[in-house]
Amino acid sequence: MSKAKLELEYLINTSPIILFNCLTTASGLSEWFCDDVNLKDDKFTFFWDGSEETAVLKNVRKGESIRFKWEEDDDDETFFEMTIRIDDLTKEVALIVTDFYEDADEEEELTLLWDNNIHKLKQAIGG
Repeated sequence: MSKAKLELEYLINTSPIILFNCLTTASGLSEWFCDDVNLKDDKFTFFWDGSEETAVLKNVRKGESIRFKWEEDDDDETFFEMTIRIDDLTKEVALIVTDFYEDADEEEELTLLWDNNIHKLKQAIGG
């Protein structure tokens, strides 16, 4: 069964440079995404309440986006990605999150998870 794609957009009141740092560094990610992060080569190990998951860094575009692939996920077409977009007219900074879920029940749960994480991100950066 193929997974469905979820795209969420959040306005973040901060500079793109600060936001990119929060998305791409172990210290930045541990402030809002998880409890702790270990980085070795292109593998990010994320720790939450005694559990851990490892994701491989698949792509990074400096100042723009980062894409990860969960090691345990066998589906080669899935990933999670965070992309920074700046509105040409208003200069508002938006974070676009792309993730995947298996069934309709997971869509709401995944959306809530990202909503909570982005709330923590905004608190961490004051945006």
